[in-house]
Formats: sequence, C-alpha cells, structure tokens
Amino acid sequence: MEQNYLEVETPVRIPAPIPEAHIDAVPSGDWYLHTSPEVCMKRLLAAGMPRLFQICRCFRQGERGQRHLPEFTLLEWYTAEVDYSHMMAQCEELIRAVARWNGFGERIVYQGETVDLSGIWDRLTVREAFERYASLSVEDALVRGKFDEVIAFEIEPHLGREKPLFLHDYPAECGALARLKPEDPSVAERFELYIRGMELCNAFTELTDAAEQRTRFQEEQTIRQKNGKPVYPLPEPFLDALADMPPASGNALGVDRLVMLFADAAEIDEVVTFTTEAL
Repeated sequence: MEQNYLEVETPVRIPAPIPEAHIDAVPSGDWYLHTSPEVCMKRLLAAGMPRLFQICRCFRQGERGQRHLPEFTLLEWYTAEVDYSHMMAQCEELIRAVARWNGFGERIVYQGETVDLSGIWDRLTVREAFERYASLSVEDALVRGKFDEVIAFEIEPHLGREKPLFLHDYPAECGALARLKPEDPSVAERFELYIRGMELCNAFTELTDAAEQRTRFQEEQTIRQKNGKPVYPLPEPFLDALADMPPASGNALGVDRLVMLFADAAEIDEVVTFTTEAL
C-alpha cells in the first residue's frame, strides 16, 4: 500500500505458456496451467498499471527435488520505469522487512550458519562466478549444453554463504525475457538471488522489443522440437502488447523457498501441507 502496488489476480489456465526449452507446462485440456503469471501481468503493465504484484500457484511438469515441487507458490511483481539494479534494491528491502516482521533482525541462521542481511548485498557476474568456481568457461559450458548443470553443481553451493548474493549479467543466450545490456549486448540484464546456496528469485530488466522476443521464442520452440518435447503455440496477445509496455523490471520469488529460509528447513517438503506423493 505504501509504495502504491496494485495486487492483481490473473488466470491460472492459459492457451499458450511461455515457450522455454527446459520448463514444461502442465496440460489442462487444450490449454495449460501457467508456469508463471508473467504473460498476463505484463499485459496489465502494457495496459497502464505501473506497479503490480500477485501471489499465486504455479505449475511445472516433472519438477521434483529437495527444493522443487511441480506445484509451488510464487510472488511476482513488476515496476515500470526502472531496471534490474533498482529491482535488486527492492529485493533487499523486501527480504529484510520479512526478517524484521518475524523477529530475526538483520541476521538469520540457516542450517547452522549465520547470514548477514544488513547493508548492500554482494554482487557477482556470471562470468566472474565461472572464473572463480567452475571447471570450464562460460563459453565452453554453453557450447557443450552444460551451463545449467555447472551453475547448479559447481557454482550455486558457493553463493550467498555469509551474505546474500545477486548473480547477474547472464549470457545473452540465457536471457529469456530479459533486455540485453546496452553497453554490452553479450549479456542480459538478469539476476538471481542466492542465500546459503539456495536460489530465491529470478529477475529481469524486461525486454519490450516484440520482434526480438518473437525470435527468442521461436528459438526456444526449435530446441523443444529437437528434444522431442511439445511445442507450445506463441502467446500472440502478449507479443502484441509489448509495443505498449513501458520500460520495466520484474521479479519472480519462490515463496516456499523463502519460508524454508526463515523456518530453517532443509527440504521444501517441510514447509508445504501436502507433497505430490502424499495426495
């Protein structure tokens, strides 16, 4: 309320999910359950709502692990006329506020180790992270199709150990719906926040060029087809709306993982009422 954000609710069942090579939507008849509310929320941005958020259930087929469920809760919000640097500051403010409201102050203990939430949080580019922790270069990881694997197994465990860390400036090939950096188009203005090796959110300076976004979607469709996965239709109303979308930054934060952090839970199963296997 104090910052003028409008809470919205958008449909969970949509005709065309975002076509991403490695994220599979759950079919619902001839439509799909959304993997995030991004498509509809950006259309609201384009319609003139400059600050909006929602907390909703999202669905991703086949995602299951210590920190993954096929049905999970996401907080997603968008701010017009700012970039991802501003979104980093919003992230810091939000999580520190949650810590204060729950009596933690500026330090929390997660799995036996203290994390300092005070001050400006650490920042590390993806290239710097590969140089510091990985067994191969960013370029080699991309060529060999091992980028996500190296991030998950070689880099993530080192991130945000004593202080939260923003991993930022992803290779352009991993830009998804993020704008390329004007002064260095080899990287995208995207970041993920890590605390004690756990990814909490994924944020962008949003891409508003419909032609470029269409090309990226088509590239993702090609990868899905090569991998024998269903090829989703393009979200045409979303692409049409991009022409009216203002410059903006958006963030998707995993609520279940945030609860894990403050509940000192090692597994996501500990913070949900029912896991998939219990149903």
